[in-house]
Amino acid sequence: MSRAEEPPHRHFFPFGNPFRTKSHKGAQLSPRLASLLNKFEETLTARLSKLTPQNKEDVLSFSWMELAMKSLCESHNDIKTLITDLELPVSEWEEKWIDFYLDISVKLLDICVAFSSQLSRFSQGKLLLQCLLHNLESESDPAKQFFKARASLVSWRHHGLKNPRIENCFPILESLVETLDLPKVKNSAKGKVLIRAMFGVKVATIFVFRVFASAFSGSGNKLSDLTVPDIFPWAQVFSVLQSTVYGEMKNKFSSEKSTVLKELDEVNETVKKLDPIIQDGVDPNPMEAEKFRSLVTDLGSGVEKLSQGLDRLSKDVDGFFKIVLTSRDSLLCNLRADGNMDFSMLGNTKEGQAVK
Repeated sequence: MSRAEEPPHRHFFPFGNPFRTKSHKGAQLSPRLASLLNKFEETLTARLSKLTPQNKEDVLSFSWMELAMKSLCESHNDIKTLITDLELPVSEWEEKWIDFYLDISVKLLDICVAFSSQLSRFSQGKLLLQCLLHNLESESDPAKQFFKARASLVSWRHHGLKNPRIENCFPILESLVETLDLPKVKNSAKGKVLIRAMFGVKVATIFVFRVFASAFSGSGNKLSDLTVPDIFPWAQVFSVLQSTVYGEMKNKFSSEKSTVLKELDEVNETVKKLDPIIQDGVDPNPMEAEKFRSLVTDLGSGVEKLSQGLDRLSKDVDGFFKIVLTSRDSLLCNLRADGNMDFSMLGNTKEGQAVK
């Protein structure tokens, strides 16, 4: 079946659930391990619940996107803490677990690079808006003022926000979805806890990254649901979160706005209102002059909010990149120190694989 023909709902574990906490054939969880897993999943549930917006207008605001990235950072850090608490050194990891982790991590790094690239484009556009604002606030000759403003407006309109790197994120995300069933764990209770915890964090990461990629691409065509089995205590909360966010995103996409990002859309709307004034000049009527000054003030506030949001979100994406990269490097260093791992056995994941 081709990608376009796949159903929108992705059901995991077609051959059974590899995460059962009790099994006659495999390892069972001790009270201590069960407690560690329960604590991890309770924390994940709380984070997913916090991400569910109370006000649908907050979906795809920079504040919500920052919260989403911080949530992922905390969850990925929790995985590192869990590995320590499990007392599960890399020397005890099965090769398929290592292959699983290294493959996921390099894909997450690639997506982070694409997101940083897009945020950089937004920042370049913000500079054009600041130039437009400067020209509009200038007290020079009105003819020169609006001539320069028109030039800035043309530059803003021609500034391309579409980024081919974002389109490349979607096949990467699909490949991550396809690995949600793997790897299965048979004889390691600690391994079961780790893989089950990693599954939860992976689902949350795919969801957030799919939301970001769709928002940055300007299309909701790739917003397919992830259906999580009810055996996971966070499944219902995740379902509500996904339904709420996807529903609001699809409403925004259907409105045919130039962008679904809240702060950027607000700036665009103000620029549209200013456009006829910039083209024709300010009407000498006092009411029209006041309207112009009010719009310029609104644009200044909007550009400031956009600037602050971009800066914070860029830092959060960079922070997530560093967490994943540090964890990956730590794993590779431990493998080298162990000396018993044959890197040629690590599937298609190559040690030292370059990240752009």
